[in-house]
Amino acid sequence: MDGEVLVLNSDYEPLNVCNLRRAIALIHLGKADILHTGQKTVRTYGGDWVSPSVLKLRQHVRRPVPELRLSRRSVFARDDYQCQYCGQLARELTIDHVLPKRLGGGASWENLVTCCRRCNAKKGDKALAQTGMRLRKEPRRPRFIPYISLAKYVAGQKNEVWRTYLPPMPGNTDGHNA
Repeated sequence: MDGEVLVLNSDYEPLNVCNLRRAIALIHLGKADILHTGQKTVRTYGGDWVSPSVLKLRQHVRRPVPELRLSRRSVFARDDYQCQYCGQLARELTIDHVLPKRLGGGASWENLVTCCRRCNAKKGDKALAQTGMRLRKEPRRPRFIPYISLAKYVAGQKNEVWRTYLPPMPGNTDGHNA
């Protein structure tokens, strides 16, 4: 059983993305209701189920406000898996320090960008001004902190049904949320 399901709190706030097996268990145990279904049919001991796409929990779950962690995956998601120098969508992406560590650049949202191997090799260990390269957009810490991981949030924005339940990322003016 593969597939991902968006789980909403009882007040329709996005809580998590779980796998299909967990979603069916939540439904079977009476802990969640299906709001939207997918196209797959899943066979279980209890019969056939139309695969859920979005669930709403029956009981409200209190959660502390999450902290968005700086990680490779979250930098890639913030930059939409595109090289921030040439715009290429590449399979082999890396992280680049805009201001190299040897020049005092640290590991921060404002200093790390997604980069393809070609651009990373071209820039090397030099400051941006020395290379003549330009950033496509200024790196910033994302202002929205979703309960689900940033990577899942960005991927979820591409799902038309999920987009209804995922809040927009503040400060985004390019017409879509991710």
